[in-house]
This record gives sequence, structure tokens and C-alpha cells, in this order.
Amino acid sequence: MTPGRRHGRALSVLLTALLTATACGPVAERTPRDLRVGYDSLDGTLAVWPPRGDLAGDAAATAAVTRAVRDWRSPADDRAHLPSSGILFSGRVDGAPVALVAADVPGESASWLLQLTGDDGRYAIARATEYTDPGYLVYSDVLPVQTAGGRRYLVSARVQQLLGPQGRALTVADGLSAPVDVPACTAVGVTATLRATESLPRGRAADRLLDLGTGTTDPRYPLVRDESGAGRRALTGLDTCVLAGERGPFGSIPRRIGDRDAPKSVPTSWPMAKLSVRSLGEVALGGGEPAELQQLSWDTDAGTMTAVVYRPADGSAPVVSPADRATPLQTYQLPVPGQPLVVLSWRATRDSSLSVPPGTPLLVERPGLVVVPEPASTQTYSLANTDKTHYRSVSPHPR
Repeated sequence: MTPGRRHGRALSVLLTALLTATACGPVAERTPRDLRVGYDSLDGTLAVWPPRGDLAGDAAATAAVTRAVRDWRSPADDRAHLPSSGILFSGRVDGAPVALVAADVPGESASWLLQLTGDDGRYAIARATEYTDPGYLVYSDVLPVQTAGGRRYLVSARVQQLLGPQGRALTVADGLSAPVDVPACTAVGVTATLRATESLPRGRAADRLLDLGTGTTDPRYPLVRDESGAGRRALTGLDTCVLAGERGPFGSIPRRIGDRDAPKSVPTSWPMAKLSVRSLGEVALGGGEPAELQQLSWDTDAGTMTAVVYRPADGSAPVVSPADRATPLQTYQLPVPGQPLVVLSWRATRDSSLSVPPGTPLLVERPGLVVVPEPASTQTYSLANTDKTHYRSVSPHPR
């Protein structure tokens, strides 16, 4: 269970109590026409997301932000539910009005982080990213913000210290960090120290996240939980813009809404947490130098996904496959230049047996791993276990 979900359970109980209270206080006084400023989540007596920014008390700015959010629609054409959304920050950043809204979108049970910019009293949505954890956005403690000066992070009141790339402490004022030099297509670590609270009696010394880079495009949420640090090691040397592409591991399985693909929504294969890597061994193709073959795995809100990475011995750019959902027989199409491959992987046991179509050249054959050339037409591979046979079909990728 992620820290966000653990925090979420405690906070959701408190939030429910606040929302159903009839006594006087912030909930009773809130005008239903405008978004709340701050958020009604408590950790014990600590207000986790209090109003932030020098425009938090500006009624005209709040009304203008509310109008912009009311008019916004998600890629699925759903609107934000204003009573359960909130303005987490409203103030001037780099001289311009900026607002950050945690938007509850009931249609897809989604949470969105909306970043708005103001001009001449009007606000417009500049960025809209969908939070990939099924838990609500405000249960996180670090949120990404992109400004003209670089990446910043908005932190909850639980955050005692924030470390950016290279472990450097970041200055935080009114909840918003100083600009950070985050590369466009390289993952970097962000670590928060959380103070002791009712839900975390001992605090948390290292709440780790990965920022996938400023090249991450909407609606993809760029922060991924990395509790063990395994994700940072797994993505070393990998181009996160390639990983996020339509044929890359993180972007290759589109989200479906009803009976159709929704290419403008965050992909089903987008990572949420638990990025890790394991070696599948070395492979030598055509008598060349052996390259390392690795298997990436990560959690999404649709379950575990995997992909393979081919790291050439000469240090040239790694090659990655599209994602594959975790199944007994994993099949990956690996677009190695000049020699596209199919990688078949499974957990080898005494009773497991892989079958490939007759005449298929086996470039690599070892327990739990077979590598074959990508077929010219659709081919089916099967894995027989004691109680069941699993079939997977592969079609050549159009080029």
C-alpha cells in the first residue's frame, strides 16, 4: 500500500466528518458558487493543504479561477466537481498570477492537477495532468508545477524538507519550492522528509519520488513513487520521452473509454509506483558483442506492466519494447535496428514447455527465455504448464 493510500484512509474519514458537520466553521461558511481555497483535509489537527499564495484571500481571483475550472472538461468530456475540489495555491509566481487546483472528476473517478495562469483578471488552464494513483490527489505531499523559470514543487504542510536532484535541499516559501533544473527526458529523484503527525507518528525520513522530466506531456502525471529507490536505478540511462511515446513502455497501451481508445487520456500503461528492473541475461546477435537484456516492471492503476530493454554493448542508445501486461507468458516486440526481435519470457519450472511455430530460428534459447526474429506474418507461441496452456500471438509491426 502506498503512503498516499495510507494517508488517504485516515484523511478521508476526517474529510467525511468535516463535510457532514452542521456546526459553524469553514465548511458551513463556504459559498457553494466558488471553489474552496485550501482543502478540508486534516492529519490530526494539522491542516494538510492550507490556503497558499499571496492571492489566496483575493475574492476576485478565486471567482476567476472558479469560472475557468467550471468551464474545463477532461479528455473524456467530464467536468470537475467543484464542491469536492479546491485551490491549493493562488499567488504570483515569476511575476504572473498562478493557481493550482486539485480537481475531483467523478466521471472516471479521477483526480486532476490543474495549473492556471492569470492575465488581466481572467484565468485559463495552462496544464492539466491526471493523478495516476487511484487515491485522491490531495493525499500526496509533493505536486509538480511547471513555470517559465523551471520545475517547482508544491508541498503539503507535512513536508519538513524537500530534496531535489543530486540531493540538494530546496528552498520552500508558502508551500512552493524554488525553481529546479529538471531535464526534459531524464528521470531525477525528489525526496521529502515528512514531519511526525497523527497518521505518521514517527514521520518519514525519505518519501521518494521520481520526476520523469519536463518533457512529460499532459495529461501524463510526471511524478512516480519510488519508495525503495529501485525505480531510479531501473531508469538509469533511459530516455523518458522515448519511454512515454506511443511505442514506448509507458505510453503504448491506450486507455479505453467505453468501446473506444482515448488517445488524449493518460495511457493505461502509465507508471504509478514500484518501478524495478531485473536482468534476463546477455544476448549476442549475428556474432556481435553481447548486449544486456533487462525486464522492466511497474505498477499502474490497471495492474502490473512489464517491458524489455536491450542495452547494446557499444554504449549506443538502449532499445525498449512496448508494454505487456503481466501474464504467465510474456511477449515483447523489440525494434532492434536492422533486426527486430520477439522476446518470450516466462517463469521456468520442471513442468513448463514453450512451443514456437515450426522452422522458427531460435536466436537465444534458455530456461525462461527465448528470442526469435520478428515474424513476417502473425505467429502464435504457447507455454504448456501442468494444468493449462497459455497462447500468445504476435503480428509484425508496420513500418
